[in-house]
Amino acid sequence: MKKLIIAKISEGLGNQLFMYANAYAISKKYNLNLFLDPYSGYYKNNIRSFMLDNFNISSKIAPSKWIFSNNYRNLIKKIKIKSDFFKKKKTFLFESKDKNKLTKFSPIKLDNFNDKIYIDGNFESEKYFLDYRNDLFNQFSFKKNMSNNKYLDIIKKHNVVSISVRQNRYSERITNKFEQNSINKSQDFVAKTVDYIYQSIKFIKSKVHNPKFLLWSNDFTNLERYFPTNEFLYVNNLEDKTLNDFYLLTQCKYFIIGPSTFSWWGAWLSNNENKICIRPRDINPSNNIDFWPESWISI
Repeated sequence: MKKLIIAKISEGLGNQLFMYANAYAISKKYNLNLFLDPYSGYYKNNIRSFMLDNFNISSKIAPSKWIFSNNYRNLIKKIKIKSDFFKKKKTFLFESKDKNKLTKFSPIKLDNFNDKIYIDGNFESEKYFLDYRNDLFNQFSFKKNMSNNKYLDIIKKHNVVSISVRQNRYSERITNKFEQNSINKSQDFVAKTVDYIYQSIKFIKSKVHNPKFLLWSNDFTNLERYFPTNEFLYVNNLEDKTLNDFYLLTQCKYFIIGPSTFSWWGAWLSNNENKICIRPRDINPSNNIDFWPESWISI
């Protein structure tokens, strides 16, 4: 039987794309069959869901016997992981982290692994899959036609600059209203993002003729205090917001990339020639120190 890998997919769309891209690159490099586990990462928390089925990905969903999507199966997984520690040929491949839970790009070698490998981790660096960039453009194309959107004509006709603001980063899952510390951290995060954006706008205006600024956000509440509507057009998709927002981002040419994996992928998947990608110098939303591509402009 041909060797295979089962990639656990979890979290939001941006992280799902990283997990898939890394697993896809491994499968191509080592000529492995790629299967996805789209359930284990969500059965305890249904705030987010598997979204890669909206794209033309080539991998298949793993059989149920290879998926750990309930408490009993998760217990089995924990036992298997502990026993794996004592085996020469490993079955589980986890993204390595240091004592501070930080990670970085580290080449993946499969010399000491079995024919069936479970892979688990975010792997948030293009260095894991850059060699397969063209393949991933096809893998991450949309299944359905996304061009019926009122904002797309604006993007096509103007020098549109995408701006992404992620709100509630530390407080979006809060159920206790007294968790003020997380709310404060989220507000500080937005304040730093806004400062970075305005520095980037100055740079863009020196490089791009008559730029038109379009603003994406997971929550537009109170953003007018920073970005007046007479200067910024808010991209407010009311249906299939995540997918429509993402598609429109990939169609832009100029990017003031917000500190999020969602914004990262929107810029990375833009196939426009001479695109400009600006990223924040001092804000890294990832635990991976190699998160930002070296070719992107740091401000």
